[in-house]
Amino acid sequence: MYRRFVVLVVILGLVTVGYPAKAKVNLEAEQAAVKTVLDDYVKSIVQEDMALYGRIVSHDTTVVYFGTSEDPIQGWIALKPLIEAQNAALSNTTIDVTDTRIKLSPSADFAWATSLWRFRAKAGDSALDLQVRCTWILEKQKDHWVIVHFHKSVASK
Repeated sequence: MYRRFVVLVVILGLVTVGYPAKAKVNLEAEQAAVKTVLDDYVKSIVQEDMALYGRIVSHDTTVVYFGTSEDPIQGWIALKPLIEAQNAALSNTTIDVTDTRIKLSPSADFAWATSLWRFRAKAGDSALDLQVRCTWILEKQKDHWVIVHFHKSVASK
């Protein structure tokens, strides 16, 4: 009986040595990194910075995004010209962000977030002032976070 116990302890010890301990995730740092991506998204829209926009949004052809009025937008190839057209059509864009809430998966490789925007811009001579509800899903790819889905809707008044 004692010998079986010793053998079992040795086997469990060898198995444990074979599996390195999972590194502890710094959830605060990951949450801050996700917040930075969301802030950069707003910055890229306000500054019409397509290079920044392209770095923070997934280029996967299978992802789907939802804007405030368009049909589903599938992949970077469809998203990029829509944002470029938006940049061309709008001026003086400002976005005030409130109520951002971020949640990380236990493994800290996925995050989902919500935020509220007050989106203001000029479209020709017309002023836009929209209350926008945003939902975000982000994935950690290698060492950085990218947006793999967003859904925006305009609040009814």
